Order: sequence, then C-alpha cells, then structure tokens
Amino acid sequence: MVVKQVKNWLVTRANAARWRPIEEWAESRGASFSQTRDGSGFLIEQPKAQPGPMRVEWGVSQRSYLPGTELRMRCEMGLHPDLQTMVLCRALMENLERAVFEAYTDTLKTRVDTDTPEEMRWLVMFPKFNNAASQIVRQRYGVVGVTKELTGAWIDGELSEVLVQASQDLLPEGHPFVLMCMRGNIYLRTEMAEPDLPRVQALVRLLETAAREALRVNARLADSGAWPTTTSVAWTPSTRPGNV
Repeated sequence: MVVKQVKNWLVTRANAARWRPIEEWAESRGASFSQTRDGSGFLIEQPKAQPGPMRVEWGVSQRSYLPGTELRMRCEMGLHPDLQTMVLCRALMENLERAVFEAYTDTLKTRVDTDTPEEMRWLVMFPKFNNAASQIVRQRYGVVGVTKELTGAWIDGELSEVLVQASQDLLPEGHPFVLMCMRGNIYLRTEMAEPDLPRVQALVRLLETAAREALRVNARLADSGAWPTTTSVAWTPSTRPGNV
C-alpha cells in the first residue's frame, strides 16, 4: 500500500512538471486544472467559458475505437435537442461502419442497441452529407446528421475552414477524431498519446468554432420550428451502413 502511494506521488509530481504549461494556460483562461487521483490524467473545467461552460479531460480512452489515451471535451450549450450532427475522420467512419454492421448481422439484431455509442448508431440511422463545399472536407472527413440540410448548415462555413486547416497537421489523415453535436452540447474526442499545449489549444479552438456554428444553426432552427429526427429508425441486416 505504501509502495503504491509513493509511486502515485512520484507520477503526480512528474506529470505536474510536464503539464505545467497546460495548467498555466488553463488558469489564464479562468479555468481550474486538476490531476486525476492516480496522477495519470488531468481535468480542466471552465464554468464561465464562451460560448458555453467547457470541460477538457485527458486520460485513458473511454471508447474502444480510440486505443490508449484520448483528449475529450464538452461544451455545454443548451441547444435544440433536434440539433444532432457529427463529423469524424473518414478512416474511422469506415471502420465503425464495418464494426456495427458485422456486430448486428452476426447476432441477427434488427435495431441499433441503445447501449451502442451514438458515434456508431448515428452512422446507421442518419443520412450522410456528401456535398460539403470543401473538397478536402469531403475527402478527409465523414459527415452525418439528422437531416442533410441541417448538417450542411453546420459544416459549411467557418467550421469547414477550421477542419481544412486541422487536416494539415493537427488531425493528419487516419488520425481518430470525432466531433458531435448532441443532447444540446458539443463533444470532441481524439486519440492523443501525450498532451501538449499547442495541440490542446488548437483542439479547443476547433471545439469553440463548432459551438459557435451550432449556435448560428440553432437560431435558425428556433425560427423555423422542429426538424424531423430519426432516433427511432429501425434497420435490417440488408440495410448496410453506408447506404442509408
């Protein structure tokens, strides 16, 4: 027990020094920075962030499709519940499509189980948006949403520009990455073996851009009334993901 406590103390101390630039940056934004109990990860919380309260975590991945460690973020927005959209690395999209199709055909299930992460369920239930204005966005990312019109309104514009820029170095081809608008909030997940300040800052800017664009679409949504949702859409093994 004592040996474990000493080991945790050493890890915490070493990581505190390594993550000092991230901690100082967080504090400069008015956010709190804390390490996890075992010192192997960290949490940044900024209740008064704009455009919404923000939470940034780095640690062991909570998704099987992100091996090792991940950076995950949430921006609380209070958006219309019908605003459901997702953009992800195209290679990851293709892998998840194969996985969900094989899982459900093998077990002869005909509905998407609610225990399956939204990232996988949405690829089955929601239409793909293949008409992004940017050719790079079309080539490097997969985009889906509750309706193509709503998805296009979110992705085309400032968010598209930031995604194109990110594809050059921040999110190289094949690097697992998911950005979602759901449950009224904006979420981001990406594989990250070791956190460093420039990448954390860049991904926060990406999240903030997605949140601002979601606010713009949300205002339009409020003016035009509810959009149809497809959360109860059923599918059969003959409906292969990717053709929905």
